[in-house]
Amino acid sequence: MPDTAASDAAARLATIRNSIARAAALAGRPADAVTLIAISKTIPADGIVPLLDAGQRVFGENRVQEAQAKWPDLRARYAGVALHLVGQLQSNKAADAVATFDAIHSVDRPSLVQALGKAIAASDRRPDCFLQVNIGDEPQKGGCAIAELPALLAEARTAGLPVVGLMAVPPSDTEPAPYFALLAKLARDHDLDQLSMGMSGDYETAAMLGATHVRIGTALFGVRPSAA
Repeated sequence: MPDTAASDAAARLATIRNSIARAAALAGRPADAVTLIAISKTIPADGIVPLLDAGQRVFGENRVQEAQAKWPDLRARYAGVALHLVGQLQSNKAADAVATFDAIHSVDRPSLVQALGKAIAASDRRPDCFLQVNIGDEPQKGGCAIAELPALLAEARTAGLPVVGLMAVPPSDTEPAPYFALLAKLARDHDLDQLSMGMSGDYETAAMLGATHVRIGTALFGVRPSAA
């Protein structure tokens, strides 16, 4: 009798990968131009294993401590895992983030740029860095203001951060396409190649508009408990 959790995870993963491939093809892009990041925040290690068994190797976490607690054992068991930090990062956790993650998607202020620059200079690790833009100018969200992006990018480059692209989360309950298109334009204007945009509800639109990384949690793992 097949393992239900494993077969369900494999089916969900295949469905999403196929949807990404179709969306990319509509924009004349190859399927492998879009990296699927499985957002495993709040999911215990045994809930991640089925996706690992199904072949998924790129995962996203919101908190440094949570990643440090559950991923060392999983990484020892599964080769080729890449971890992306997609949540807000406190400057005093910069060194731990550099040691733990292969990419950091939430670089959004000068103090964090400086902390990451020092951590990278002191280590042999250079995680890819995405500058987070507050694309909808929402006070409750992280990300730098659009007007502040040129200065933040210049500071990040001076500090030695390997900045590869931009990240944003559009306002909820709003058509995301204009925000994705704006982020893509900002990336082009600043000679950045990668775009971290699109989640479970809008990743196909993001893939059509240039996303190189989509961050998908609910569609892979189900709805998380509200208290998590």
